[in-house]
Amino acid sequence: MSLPKISEVRDLSDQDLDEQIAAIKKQLFDLRFQKATRQLEKSHQFGHTRHRLAQLMTIERERQLAVKTTSDAEKE
Repeated sequence: MSLPKISEVRDLSDQDLDEQIAAIKKQLFDLRFQKATRQLEKSHQFGHTRHRLAQLMTIERERQLAVKTTSDAEKE
């Protein structure tokens, strides 16, 4: 299984992005729970899931900064 591409994330709407972030955080919680109860078989899923969360949060932050920059430019 290959790591997801960030170009796929850039096409998401803001609402979809928020939903994906919430879903990934829940998935990480479930993975940690499985690890604690020794039911986790595919430990590489941690890396993939954390990578995906980082991508989603990076795009979210880029959009926040873009909005802030445009609003600051309009004030001047």
